[in-house]
Amino acid sequence: MNFCSACGAPLMLKIPPGDSLPRHVCDSCGAIHYRNPRLVVGAVPEWEDRILLCRRAIEPRHGKWTLPAGFMENGESVADAALRETLEEACARIELGAMYTMISVPHIHQVHVFYRSRLMDLDFAPGAETLELRLFEEAAIPWDELAFRTVSITLKHFFADRRDGRFGFHTQDLKPPPAP
Repeated sequence: MNFCSACGAPLMLKIPPGDSLPRHVCDSCGAIHYRNPRLVVGAVPEWEDRILLCRRAIEPRHGKWTLPAGFMENGESVADAALRETLEEACARIELGAMYTMISVPHIHQVHVFYRSRLMDLDFAPGAETLELRLFEEAAIPWDELAFRTVSITLKHFFADRRDGRFGFHTQDLKPPPAP
């Protein structure tokens, strides 16, 4: 951030009184601008023994497969974000289940949350950000073509839990990928 959204003056990066971390502070009007992690929210849409995946029509990871997910909007609940993103990306209606994974991705300032869900019907179609949709059995998941590590982690938990016959809640902190 370079300029204050309240008054337009230049910002300084400094630790405000009573705080312990550097923040963007406006010396002109005194506003403190906090930059916090963004929530990426999605669902694991299940139909019988298959999972619905979307092939991305946008960057990052254009052409790769993912679960329907995206950034949470202001004014919506986490659950509402999962429902909206599934509708936007897959034009699919789902019955939302329990929150399933919460994966912190601190190196990109994000937290990814996925819910278990059940497709209400097979009436789905690619949304504006999706090239194609497909229901995958576990053996057919395109593991090497998944867009994000958080999706891979979530799917691995899902299939392991399904084999064990009980689903839990999974949390994890991701380290940055190794440099190429």
